[in-house]
Amino acid sequence: MQQMMLLVEPLIPALRRYAAALTRDRADADDLVQDTLELVITRWHQRRTDGSVRSWLFAILHNLAVSRMRQHRRRGGAHLPIDEAHEAALAMPAPQEAAAGSRDLMRALDALTEEQRSVLLLVTVEGLSYAETAEVLSVPIGTVMSRLSRARDRMIQLMDDEVGGVRLQRPVLRRLK
Repeated sequence: MQQMMLLVEPLIPALRRYAAALTRDRADADDLVQDTLELVITRWHQRRTDGSVRSWLFAILHNLAVSRMRQHRRRGGAHLPIDEAHEAALAMPAPQEAAAGSRDLMRALDALTEEQRSVLLLVTVEGLSYAETAEVLSVPIGTVMSRLSRARDRMIQLMDDEVGGVRLQRPVLRRLK
């Protein structure tokens, strides 16, 4: 148990970042990470000792997220709870330019396919190698490289073009390379 804690605990912030990027909701991301950690604890004895713990954790999280997205689509789409906190956030757009750039980047990320978005996030945000990303997504390494190339090209195109009538700002994208 102690070894598991030493290996897993430092990876929790990265798991939370990836989950938040996939779900776009902090509460859903926390639930996803919690479920991932529960699976890790109950299935620790099933992991491959010669494999990367980091890749194994991201694979579990990714698979849970994909399952939830499919389930969500089958059940009829988005549900947005509106309470006082959400209502205030929805009523007042952020005035800062950085917030607008982040929003534009998120809009461009949303325009990518799920496969391209996952590869882009794992490689550029979480810093996984191509081999680790291939292991997480259960695809060949060449597929990772191809999806990453297409994702980067599509992001550049989206950041140069107008999406939803709003001109996206390209400087934010340069940080992805």
